[in-house]
Amino acid sequence: MVLACALPRAAHAAEGVEIKRAYVEAAEEGYRLGAVYGFELNHGLEDAIQFGVQLYFTTEIEFTRPRWYWLDEKAIVARQTSRIWYNVLTRQYHVSIIGSVQQSFSTLEDALFLIRRPSRWLVAPRGALKVGETYNVTVRMGIDRNYLPKPIQVNAFNNSEWRLASDKKTFQYKAE
Repeated sequence: MVLACALPRAAHAAEGVEIKRAYVEAAEEGYRLGAVYGFELNHGLEDAIQFGVQLYFTTEIEFTRPRWYWLDEKAIVARQTSRIWYNVLTRQYHVSIIGSVQQSFSTLEDALFLIRRPSRWLVAPRGALKVGETYNVTVRMGIDRNYLPKPIQVNAFNNSEWRLASDKKTFQYKAE
């Protein structure tokens, strides 16, 4: 009976994004998110990249401060989107963080490494959080189907192969 309950959960984890590690650190310029994600692309998504479809992965982070007298205060809400695509002519995979850097790779695995282990992202400037206060930090990551071309969006919303996302991971951070 225990095995039957564990199998569906294990199958679901293999299809989704696992947030292996997520932490916030204070830096001179502000607060940075460091994260490590675990996921594999299924054959449908790999084929889509090979045929020129650009995939977008979005990381969302939210800092909330609990209040006893009202709803929790949302201190910071931020999003960062990475894009991966394949250029048939140059036989190179490209990864770009929208509004930032772009890098080229010879293999899909190398390109996915940058998405799975992104550089520490500046989520808020210094002073955005009250020093000494404890915040609940919620992180999510997955494919952002809103960036896909419209004909593919229709298929993506109805096809489970295009649902690659993590569950929310919540932890506490005391602002420095």
